[in-house]
Amino acid sequence: MKPIRLAIVRQKYRPDGGAERFISRALEALDNQSMDLNVITRQWQGARQSNWHLHICDPLKSGRISRERGFADAARKIWQREKFDIVQSHERIAGCDIYRAGDGVHQRWLEQRSLLLPAWRQKLLMSNRYHRYVMDAERKMYQAKELKAVICNAQMVKDEIIERFGVAGHKIHVIYNAISTTQFVPVSEVERSKLRARLGLPLNATILIYVGSGFERKGLAAAIRAVAGTNRYLVVVGKDKAEKQYQSLASERGCSERIIFTGMQQDTRPWYQAADGLLQPTLYDPFPNVILEAMACGLPVITSTTCGGSEFIEQGKNGYVCDALDVPALRDAVMSLPDHAVGSEMANHARERVIGSSPQRLSQQLVTLYQYILD
Repeated sequence: MKPIRLAIVRQKYRPDGGAERFISRALEALDNQSMDLNVITRQWQGARQSNWHLHICDPLKSGRISRERGFADAARKIWQREKFDIVQSHERIAGCDIYRAGDGVHQRWLEQRSLLLPAWRQKLLMSNRYHRYVMDAERKMYQAKELKAVICNAQMVKDEIIERFGVAGHKIHVIYNAISTTQFVPVSEVERSKLRARLGLPLNATILIYVGSGFERKGLAAAIRAVAGTNRYLVVVGKDKAEKQYQSLASERGCSERIIFTGMQQDTRPWYQAADGLLQPTLYDPFPNVILEAMACGLPVITSTTCGGSEFIEQGKNGYVCDALDVPALRDAVMSLPDHAVGSEMANHARERVIGSSPQRLSQQLVTLYQYILD
């Protein structure tokens, strides 16, 4: 049987990015299928299998809009020239066969972000040339006759796409992200103590973890405010150019000694295993991989109603779901978590919920979708 020639489009591959981890896990899972795997990208970092075919296109750019439009045009020329059987884009580019809506709906994100801004800045945000370009590209992509399917990583995003763009429901497939539950595992009390000692964390404190770069979007300010009125610690794993502002917020709230900034970590697993829970009150996020990683490590999760990851949370059983800006509710959730995750019922329920989210299941779902499209 002739291999299916699949092209995956992603403008820039970053090893720590959520979309990139979906791509790498999908490609790894698909590697033993009868497929000719291709990646169209501006820049690819990190390891790749020798039988993946890389197509680099990095046209000249003179600003954000030029960068987006230039890559879209160059990528489209490559896939039209190569005549791939299926083109799966992780960017908003009209003409692809499949679009993976890993970033959700751009206008929905802007609406959520505007909740933090004064009225005059809200108007500037919605009229910004770059944001208008992205919203227009998104609309054209959903309207293109070539689009055969949309992959969403949460039901929340599927509902938003149907509501905003009128895409037929049968075209939209909810395929949750994958997690390796053999790599991300809980540890014993003894192992956790050793990890805390090695990472320089307090041995007997209740420690929550926040993971992600882009602190505004992922709700770090609300997380700090929620922890401020408690005796809990918060470890912040990630980077942001405005980090000093968040350090100042912690100082203002009198909890700077309990908010620990670690910067970006290549290996986040020991940080999860050293913690007692994940606090991720994201302002808008389709489904961050950090929720799956934390739950696989046996951490109960606190997240927001505007996070697709909330679909994996059963209130009071394996975590809590709150409004992203409701600091009192977040604080109550923080204090409702077990003092120590290891061996707790919430920890066990958290891991049980993600056991089925394997790369093999992701591979099966994707191959089924590809066969459906080809047929």
